[in-house]
Amino acid sequence: RERERERERMTSIFNLLNFLQYKKQKQSKKKRHSLVRSCPVEMVGTGAAFPVLLINHLLCSIMLSNLGGNYLLVVVGANDFNHHGSDHTSAYEAERATFEEGRKDGICATFAHTAKQYNRHDFPPGFIFGSGTSAYQVEGAAFEDGRKASIFDTFAHSGFVLGNGDVAADEYHKYKEDVQLMKETGLEAYRFSISWSRLIPDGRGHVNPKGLKYYNDLINELISNGIEPHVTLVHMDVPQKLEDEYGGFLNRRIIEDFTAYADVCFREFGDRVRHWTTINEANIFIIGGYNSGNSPPARCSFPFGFNCTAGNSSTEPYIAAHNVLFAHASGSTLYREQYQAKQHGSIGFSLYAFHFIPLMNTREDATAAQRAYDFFIGWFMHPLMYGDYPKTMKRIVGIRLPTFTKKESQLVKGSFDFIGMNYYTVIMIKDNPTGLETELRDYYADMAVHMISINGSAPTAQDPYPNIPWGMQGVLELFKQVYGNPPIYIYENGQLTQQNVGVDDRPRVEYLHGHIGAVLDAV
Repeated sequence: RERERERERMTSIFNLLNFLQYKKQKQSKKKRHSLVRSCPVEMVGTGAAFPVLLINHLLCSIMLSNLGGNYLLVVVGANDFNHHGSDHTSAYEAERATFEEGRKDGICATFAHTAKQYNRHDFPPGFIFGSGTSAYQVEGAAFEDGRKASIFDTFAHSGFVLGNGDVAADEYHKYKEDVQLMKETGLEAYRFSISWSRLIPDGRGHVNPKGLKYYNDLINELISNGIEPHVTLVHMDVPQKLEDEYGGFLNRRIIEDFTAYADVCFREFGDRVRHWTTINEANIFIIGGYNSGNSPPARCSFPFGFNCTAGNSSTEPYIAAHNVLFAHASGSTLYREQYQAKQHGSIGFSLYAFHFIPLMNTREDATAAQRAYDFFIGWFMHPLMYGDYPKTMKRIVGIRLPTFTKKESQLVKGSFDFIGMNYYTVIMIKDNPTGLETELRDYYADMAVHMISINGSAPTAQDPYPNIPWGMQGVLELFKQVYGNPPIYIYENGQLTQQNVGVDDRPRVEYLHGHIGAVLDAV
């Protein structure tokens, strides 16, 4: 009966949309294809979630139809391709096949992914299940036991966000309880970050013994419960003292201070920590912190940012990113030369990764999607892999983009053992050539694209992520084909919600179930 009700709801949606399209055709006196050209109505989901997903995808088609032209909406059920161990077309292959099918009209292709059942034993030996946090998000005790402010403290207390990390999840006092919860959950690894200003309050010099004790205690508690620590050195929380003194990552002095901080961490914790990440999602840190101003240190310039009082969105993102690469490479070189042989660990770099797809199957949008990849991921991965920035960035950004000397290129190139990937969703890309027509441009204008969420709106940090697991396979394919198939740890993936739904958490369960299934397909 529930399936029949769902069929009836979908039929009503189709009828309504086609009626709206019919009215639009009469008003414009132009013959157009039906809005819904292809949509299998066989139920592939469970419960009432599938129609909700479908409505979002149909709204995407309405948005496309308003742009003009003919479009093909294809809703493919995950049961058609995502059953591990059977003959199937992967989601990523289905996406590409769908684009080919509708090449002549342009496409809004979307998938309702409801992966079939799997369990832990379906994953290959050595696959690690874990969870991740960052210091400012969970530790609390922001001004206890010698810790001093970071740029995230300043940002949160300046009214840019609701709340702050003064107490947070209080892991500083409750880490033993937290580790027991991890153990009960079955986690095999825990990614956390060290608060630089807790361990070295002024950013350089004196090491805080209470901060040192806390991280030693946390690491020991994890290991004694069979949980492997994965440690990040900087997660958007540079000591405020260094920001005030010389501008943090805008100044090359940060390289020496970061390397000294990393040295303390490797020396004190490296006998038990086997996985180090220098900088967490460097691209988001730089874009938010130095272009848009919506994350610390909240620098930007008019008309590009959000209530910024200092900064230059045309130049600072590229300067700070350059110094992030050098700081990472310096820390990595130190680890490899002085610690790796005896500690037997690895060191990596973390990036936020969208899967970019063309809005329409045109040459312009396909080129724009590649350009988005170059600016968003290639900005860091090209120097790390090849020793220089992507040619697209060099051509568009010009003299605002710093250059590498031969020695600097050799330092940065290959300075990672693995990549930490933070993936959440797919973004559709439409070419925006007018972005390059203005002389004063920020990072986004340089990229020259429109970013559009699958649900038809501009992506924001406040909205739940569209549940699109096959996008993760697309990003993994990019790293395989373009960046030499490096070892990858998926350090972030999850779903935000608009309210506390600790009991009725089905959207998050469905999101994680689908994405873990997508990883299973990929491996």
